[in-house]
Amino acid sequence: MDKVYEEDKCRAKAVECGMFPVVPPKSNRKEPWEYDKELYKGRNIIERNFRNIKEFCRVFTRYDNLDETYNAFIAFANIIVFMRN
Repeated sequence: MDKVYEEDKCRAKAVECGMFPVVPPKSNRKEPWEYDKELYKGRNIIERNFRNIKEFCRVFTRYDNLDETYNAFIAFANIIVFMRN
């Protein structure tokens, strides 16, 4: 989640699905809530990973029919990116 999706309905839906939303409230929110700042800082690692595997068009166009094949290609793309660095 990002600040764009921080409304009460989205947060309630995330909790209902078994997720723990770690998103800071918008600065103009009247009733802000506490959030785990350290966990939120780790979010950039995920975002950088998606940026790195963007060059693999197959990941974002989803050519694979099976979830297992798709997940395997994401793992393969991550291995290639890791080996380059």
